Amino acid sequence: MRPMATGRDTKLTGATGEYLVAAELCRLGLVAAPFAGNVPHYDVIASDPRGGHLAVQVKTIHGSTWQFDIRSFLDATFDGRRQVLGRVKREPYPRLACVLVVLRDGKPGSTDRFFVLPWRKLRTIVVRGYRRYLSKHSGVRPRSPGSFHTAVSISEVAAYEARWELICRPVGRVASR
Repeated sequence: MRPMATGRDTKLTGATGEYLVAAELCRLGLVAAPFAGNVPHYDVIASDPRGGHLAVQVKTIHGSTWQFDIRSFLDATFDGRRQVLGRVKREPYPRLACVLVVLRDGKPGSTDRFFVLPWRKLRTIVVRGYRRYLSKHSGVRPRSPGSFHTAVSISEVAAYEARWELICRPVGRVASR
């Protein structure tokens, strides 16, 4: 069992994921540089030999779910205790790519895992899951009605494992699927 994460641990986990993604992009023939949380909306920028650029948002975990605030993906308000979900948000950066990282557990033979998808596809997955959850509960979160927290599990993005081609061909044109 892992000890409770500290702020420092969370920062280290995030930085590790960003550097690993940059390294993978370099292995694919791109020049990639992480920004260590200093740029809004993306964590890594990659460039191909023709000068095409790709912005990449990285989310890294040790466990089995990535944590999000639904308001990053759609407008949400309250009608009393009931959440009212509005319009989906536009991607925060044109053709933004996402890489969701699961860090290896440290056991011999274990490897890091990368789930690669366009931000718009991640938005679809997150919003669909949140809408489904709220509809089961008549729009009121049972334990924490005021929360906008949501999570995405590995199984929800399994089809995107190691799908680097979805964001890397060519760099300047992120696929929409």
